[in-house]
Amino acid sequence: MHPHPRIASRIQCRACAPLLVAAAVCILPLPGQRIVAGAEPAAAPLSQAAADGDVALGFSGERAMAHLEQIANLGPRPSGSDAMRRQREILVAHFRAAGGTVTGQTFQIRDRQTGKAVAMENLVVEWHPQRTERVLLGAHYDTRPFPDRDPVDPRGTFVGANDGASGVAVLMELAAAVAGIAGPVGVDFVLFDAEEYVFTPRDPYCLGSGFFARQYAAGQKSGALAYRYRSGLVLDMVGDADLQIHQEIHSVTWPDTRPIVEELWGVAARLGVRQFVARPKFEVDDDHVPLRMIGRIPTADIIDFDYPAWHTTRDTATACSGESLEAVGSVVLQWLREQR
Repeated sequence: MHPHPRIASRIQCRACAPLLVAAAVCILPLPGQRIVAGAEPAAAPLSQAAADGDVALGFSGERAMAHLEQIANLGPRPSGSDAMRRQREILVAHFRAAGGTVTGQTFQIRDRQTGKAVAMENLVVEWHPQRTERVLLGAHYDTRPFPDRDPVDPRGTFVGANDGASGVAVLMELAAAVAGIAGPVGVDFVLFDAEEYVFTPRDPYCLGSGFFARQYAAGQKSGALAYRYRSGLVLDMVGDADLQIHQEIHSVTWPDTRPIVEELWGVAARLGVRQFVARPKFEVDDDHVPLRMIGRIPTADIIDFDYPAWHTTRDTATACSGESLEAVGSVVLQWLREQR
């Protein structure tokens, strides 16, 4: 997600610029197929609730914050880096231990600066794969190469605790409960690579979600997929300690995503979660745009873009809170439980 100011409260970015995907190594599998991504993971799962098989618990902000801190402690995690590989191993181990079916969706891009191929990999985690009516929860798990908006050190260290790790942390904690959700609707977590593999203003964004959307659209058109996504949510920058999630303008304007926004904010109102503000404020071209425009998946963006540390060295775990993660995770979990 990389908006640029347009007017005081409306923002647009280049997320839907032409994609530079060079080659695909695998296609999304049918539900039930298990293709484990990456090397055999050495990391242990973080979620004790998942490890103990206790799926009746609610969403824990304390555990989610521990997930965020572990991911942020890896340091910068740009696409193709060793830290990204280590993060992927942690995530594969975590979701497998929680009972998810983990699939790697690999592709390559050509680096615009060096001309070299860079390997990318989305992760897809299926829950209840036999259910053909499904909901997608997405988050990008890469970080921007540099904190280019930092006024002091724009080529310094960018940890991406909120812009990167927060959405991942929510999905990690949701894994403790989502396996126990009853009903006819299955859930897929999709962790997108290369959302912000950006070095210059001309570089395209949202490469992973664009690739995923193209593969899904092709599978739907050919009849190769036995499932369909009825709706989706993208979780981005949801850990800000001063969390205020307004309704993203695309999401509340598109006729097929407005009902998703109304449902989600309705859940927040019933739960008394004050961090969800029932007013539109920002227009953001995030991963939800290619999912809807290319994949035809009605997808809403859950994002707090009013974040002073955005793309600076100050985007660290100290700027985030478990309370904020719990606010988002609790609403999303209850929304999932109400899907029929």
